[in-house]
Formats: sequence, structure tokens, C-alpha cells
Amino acid sequence: MKIAHLEFPDRPIFLAPMEDVTDIGFRLLCKRFGADMVYTEFISSDALIRDVKKTKRKILFSEEERPLGIQIYGNDPDAMVEAARICEEADPDLIDINFGCPVKKIAGRGAGSGMMRTPEIMLEITRKVVKAVKKPVTVKTRLGWDDHSQIIVELAEQLQDCGIAALTLHGRTRAQMYKGEADWTLIGAVKNNPRMKIPIIGNGDVTTVEICRRRFEETGVDAVMIGRGSIGRPWFFEEAKHFLSTGEQLPKKPFRWYLDILKEQIQQCVERTDELRGILHNRRHLAATPIFKGIPDFKAIRIAMLRANALEELFSIMDEIPEKFQVE
Repeated sequence: MKIAHLEFPDRPIFLAPMEDVTDIGFRLLCKRFGADMVYTEFISSDALIRDVKKTKRKILFSEEERPLGIQIYGNDPDAMVEAARICEEADPDLIDINFGCPVKKIAGRGAGSGMMRTPEIMLEITRKVVKAVKKPVTVKTRLGWDDHSQIIVELAEQLQDCGIAALTLHGRTRAQMYKGEADWTLIGAVKNNPRMKIPIIGNGDVTTVEICRRRFEETGVDAVMIGRGSIGRPWFFEEAKHFLSTGEQLPKKPFRWYLDILKEQIQQCVERTDELRGILHNRRHLAATPIFKGIPDFKAIRIAMLRANALEELFSIMDEIPEKFQVE
């Protein structure tokens, strides 16, 4: 599979761009475990052109992460063009436009999936950004605004006509937010539309290796993008790729191995920011990781982990878990 000049193996798996999740450290871990492409957190075009320091830091990446996409969002065509040019100077492999974020503060302003209510502006932004930069431009979006306006099959053709190099589809409407189940039938309809020539990447509720393979087989998508299914388990990519190639589950590793990966992730984040920010940033991963599921009477330890504000305290709590709960 190819996106413009970028070549990928058969049935590639990408890491989705996620706010407050896909920082450099997490991206590098996902890359280590087999993610075929990673994306930055989504970046406000308005903040980027205003030279907001926190936003500018989000476009930084390391060479080890390639191929990497920088994702931007906004509702003003000129601001999006300027932001895309700034991103291009950072030299990513592609620039991705976010027309999919459902969060109220973004969609309510007409950005992200709010663009589903004004597709003419979405298409204008896409055309202008494609024309303004030399890097490949891709788009990530949803099925529509709500169940009564699932316009994605026609809209996908129009986005393709704007010159994008690939299209990622999340199988929900904006109205659904992240509730209910992702509907991959329309993703499949877009992929199997004979008028579509660009790669179609499917996204939504891929939380097991079996689901990952089923999505490839049932829809024929060119790639699958993993979002929330990777939070707290960057090793998911290795498990999924093993299952895709062999049809067998990757043998489980010792509990301490998974624990050490999470500790490494936290440590990296602390080194790039500071102790408190690094810990706070990773609390979502600690809360979501599946390695603690099924451990009886774990609630008190979970609360203690999520309240720890010092690295020594947090790691001490984590190191006690295998012996205290007799997990191997």
C-alpha cells in the first residue's frame, strides 16, 4: 500500500492522533512495537500561527518516528493554509487535516467534525491546503454530523477530487461522540466505491487483534488505525501484526515486562517535561491499561497509583503489584 511516495507493508496498522496521548515518548514505543505510521497530537491552526509555545512543541518529532504525520485542525481556510506551511517546515512525511474531532469546544466552533455541517468549507480548506504545500495531504473525518446526515460516501469522492493522498474514516457520526459501536459498513462502502482511487484507512473500536483482522477482511480497507485501543498498551501493534501474519495470539509475556514498559513510558515523559507533568500525562494510560484488569481487590492500589505525584512513590507502588497480588 502506498500513500503518495510512502510505501507500507501489506495490511499496515497506524497509531491514531490523540490529544494528550500521542506525545513523542508514546509514539516511539508504538513504533518500536510495529506501528507502521504515527501521528502527532492534533494541533490548532490558530494557536500555531500565533506561535503559542505549547502548540509549537507538538510539531517536534524524532527521526526514529518516521513515517510521521502532523495533524492540524481549524475552521478558517487561510489560517489552515498558514499552519500547514509551518508544519511543512518541520519536515513531516505528510500533513493530516482533522475533520473528525467531536469535542464540543472544537466541533461547536465549526472545526473538527463540526465541518460536517459545512462541507463546502471543508472542501475549500482541503483544496487550499493541498495547493499550498508540497507534502502529501491526508484527511481524517467521520461518517457525518448525525444519523440523518451520513454524507461520507459522496463527501469522500469530493475530498479525493481536492487532491488528498489518503482518507481516514472513523465509523461514527459527530452526534455519537465515542458512544455506541463504530459502524464500519459505510467505511467499507467508501473503500469499495469504484470511483475511489486513494487509500482508505479505517478507524474505530479496534480493541482486539481479532477485530483488527476482521476489519481488514470485511471491508478491504488499506490500513487500520488504532486509537483508544492502544492507550496503556503500546505493545498492541506487535500483537496485532503477529495475529495478522500467523492467525495465532502472540504468547503473553511476564507481568513485569508489561509493567516495565509502562514505567519506561512514564520515565521518558518525565525526562522530556518534568516529574509532575510526566506523571499527570500518563495517568490516562495507567487507568486504561488492560494489565491490571481481573486483579481482585485492586481498587485501592489503582487509586494510589493515580494519586501519586512523585516518580519514586509511583514506581514503588507499581513494583509492589506482582508480589502483593501474585501475578506472573
